[in-house]
Amino acid sequence: MQLRALNRGELIATVVGGPLGISLFLAWYSLGNSYARLNACHGPSSSCTGWQSLTVMRFAFLAAAVAPAILVWVIVRRHALAWPRGEMTAVVAVVALVLTVFQGLIDKPGSPTGEISIGFGWWVALVGGLLILAGSVWRSQESAPRRKPPGVL
Repeated sequence: MQLRALNRGELIATVVGGPLGISLFLAWYSLGNSYARLNACHGPSSSCTGWQSLTVMRFAFLAAAVAPAILVWVIVRRHALAWPRGEMTAVVAVVALVLTVFQGLIDKPGSPTGEISIGFGWWVALVGGLLILAGSVWRSQESAPRRKPPGVL
């Protein structure tokens, strides 16, 4: 095991992977009035966690939280890969970001959507996804093969 093979990008991504998973248990949505309903959450001035409000996507967020730890395992154990290290983690981070933005800004769960607003946990998930993406892109740039300009042998 080579712990010295880790760089700043993996450490950032791994440290932020935990809060991304923890964000599922923070308040993602706030319910405005007594008619607002989101799965089991309802009532005025209440909140709903990501785990309660996201039925299937919560597992995608958990996978995105674990992806940086898998990247660290691959780097430390020096496994041979067919792609540059960090690229798959970057893809998982982009998927988590798209799901976060979709569930927070484009199509909020529950009804009526005008009475449901995003909470602190959603912002933690958004920042966590961005930092995982930054760390994994940093690693994939370092481990990618250097390309030559056209016409150079």
